[in-house]
Amino acid sequence: MKLQNQIKRTLSKPEVIKHIRQLLEERDFGSRSELADFLCGQLGFQDPRGQRQMGGCLKALRELEAKGKFQLPPPRVENVEKGGPRPRRLAEPVAEPGAVPGAVGEIGGLELILVEEESQMRIWNELMIREHPQGAGPLVGRQIRYLVGSAHGWLGAFGFAAPALQLEERDRWIGWNAEQRRAHLHGVVCLSRFLIRPSVACRNLASRLLSLSLERLVEDFARRYHYRPWLVESFVDASRFSGACYRAANWMRVGATKGRGRQDRFTKREKTIKDIYVYPLEEHFRDRLGLPKGAGWGPLGPGDGLDGENWAKQEFGGAPLGDARLSARLMEIAAAKAEKPSRAFTGVAEGDWPAVKAYYRFIDHPDEEAVNMAHILQPHRQRTVQRMKGQRTVLCIQDGSDLDYTSLAQCEGLGVIGTNQTSAQSRGLHLHSTLAVAPNGLPLGVLRAQCVAPELKSPDDDRPSWAMPIEEKETFCWIESLRDTMDLAAQMPATRLINVCDREADFFEMFEEQQRNACVDLLVRAHHNRGILEEPGKLFEAVRQAPLQSKVQVPVPRQSARPKLSKKKARPKKLSRQAELEVRYQWIELRPPKYHSDKDPMGIWVIHARESSPPAGSDPVEWFLLTTVAITSPEDAVQCLRWYCLRWRIEDFHRVLKSGCAIEQVAHDTAERIRRAIAINLVIAWRIMLMTLLGRQTPELPPEVLFSNIELQVLHAYAKKKLEAACNPIRRSEARRAHGRVLGPQKRSRAGSPVDVAGRLATPTHV
Repeated sequence: MKLQNQIKRTLSKPEVIKHIRQLLEERDFGSRSELADFLCGQLGFQDPRGQRQMGGCLKALRELEAKGKFQLPPPRVENVEKGGPRPRRLAEPVAEPGAVPGAVGEIGGLELILVEEESQMRIWNELMIREHPQGAGPLVGRQIRYLVGSAHGWLGAFGFAAPALQLEERDRWIGWNAEQRRAHLHGVVCLSRFLIRPSVACRNLASRLLSLSLERLVEDFARRYHYRPWLVESFVDASRFSGACYRAANWMRVGATKGRGRQDRFTKREKTIKDIYVYPLEEHFRDRLGLPKGAGWGPLGPGDGLDGENWAKQEFGGAPLGDARLSARLMEIAAAKAEKPSRAFTGVAEGDWPAVKAYYRFIDHPDEEAVNMAHILQPHRQRTVQRMKGQRTVLCIQDGSDLDYTSLAQCEGLGVIGTNQTSAQSRGLHLHSTLAVAPNGLPLGVLRAQCVAPELKSPDDDRPSWAMPIEEKETFCWIESLRDTMDLAAQMPATRLINVCDREADFFEMFEEQQRNACVDLLVRAHHNRGILEEPGKLFEAVRQAPLQSKVQVPVPRQSARPKLSKKKARPKKLSRQAELEVRYQWIELRPPKYHSDKDPMGIWVIHARESSPPAGSDPVEWFLLTTVAITSPEDAVQCLRWYCLRWRIEDFHRVLKSGCAIEQVAHDTAERIRRAIAINLVIAWRIMLMTLLGRQTPELPPEVLFSNIELQVLHAYAKKKLEAACNPIRRSEARRAHGRVLGPQKRSRAGSPVDVAGRLATPTHV
């Protein structure tokens, strides 16, 4: 990309300052503008149109004069009325539009008119001064203005201008440093004014106009200024507006301002906090800026940054722990623990007592507000979001798992996670996590995790379950995870998010929450045979009677025998098989539960998949799936089945956390310290799982992608002994198998889960 002229930097050079002093002594400049014009010609300060950059040069000269570098000619004082120059306006208000339809598709002659003539500028100024909260400006820098015309009259206006000079959240999202920002900032344009007249009430008009303006902006800007911008930014006052129209037009929210305006030289923060939205006009602008792969918040591939040497820095670096030294220590702990994930840190350190002491100082840190689970996971969460942006569809799979710490009798802060056959209570924590998974089954990362200490219901609390607020119920964690996914959807408008849940999430409030903000779809296995408006009045019976739409072959893994244990029934041994499922689907309207009788019925799609001919002695596989995904064909129904099959990824993830990382074997004095250890091991478990699945799906992948040189040497020696391959270099698949042996044999999927190694369904046969 073309670099922006560094006017102030050039003028600040000692030899240039000396030259300016000589010019001021030897020549008689009648004004500062004459000096600026002379310097622009000498030093080549020209914009892409070939015009001299007088404004930037004058500003830089004034700032250098204020620093005492030289004395400029006195400024000329124009005869301007008190209050400064006034914008050109109309003599009367702009006429109100008449008979504007309620839907954008019904508006006649909707168009954007580029403001080029004085009469158009007067209309634009009059609209902004009278009807926009910020008035008409003045706008700064390169400017493009539009009027929104229609057969009904003027509906609004746009104004594009120069971007913010510095914006922490935007700059972090782009990933550039100060030098790169100075060189390329001119490629960013700010949507400084966006007005839809208060008298206009038209559905979807705002998002439609945003799209139209960006379609016009690039060409109009290039025609006027002779280069093409690559990013647009805008600001939304969250106290007054929701920003829904920006999200509907695929803008991304990247953060918020700090309340400082362009003229806030003394950090008074007198402005309101505003949400920052951006829209990339070029998909691969980071590459054109010369930024390294993974810079900023750009999209990543599933395996990017997982090499054995740098992965800990990528996934834990910059964690907001209140002290940079703690962040550095976190990276060291994670890197060491990942080498021996199933061992306690004393075994990981192998006699390095300073490292052991550093680990326990970190885990025992007294500041629970800074060193907590969310802050430890924050860098990994951001990397996960970047990996999600690289996918068209992402499954956000959530589930819970109990972590048993009954043996830690002195540990404070644990909850009750169950009772055994003698009514003795088991103490521990309940982990509820959200795992992002690509459609091919590769885990992209841990989006969210919370560990709570469950409390038994007070004997004095005689409220029935339905009378308790949803916020007080254990199931509220499912809604919290759904809300978190909805918040993330604004950052990745080009990625479709599907929230996948098991039967525990089948409660009315979950679907009601999704309807409030439908930016994320739900796919939930039904647990309750709910009442519906259609005959025969029950959910399961109705969809069983729906027409057969497709048949699909799915593998059912073998099931090992299990004797009766505690409250668990005995389980016979079963062989693996291919099950043929009959697929049906139907749109139904659920009746609200009795305790929500005042609410309206809820429309939703239901998919039924049932094994038609199970082997003798085996129960048929049968699913009822509730989804907000539109099912318009058998292919849509089968696709939802594919997605739900991948729900078992989170079961495997929790198994790796417990068996591969031995998280239930940690021993600390408080639940908060255990949570810190869990947070570190969550990322390690994800990496182990991803490495294993990458090896299965792409065995030809070079081993250097995931392993360091020392790890490859160890694995080569191990493979040489076990695989009798002394003369052949170790392949990636061999490295993966050797790595898997360290973790022990893999546990089979639980009975009835129709999922194979990669979580794929066989090719369906439509009926």
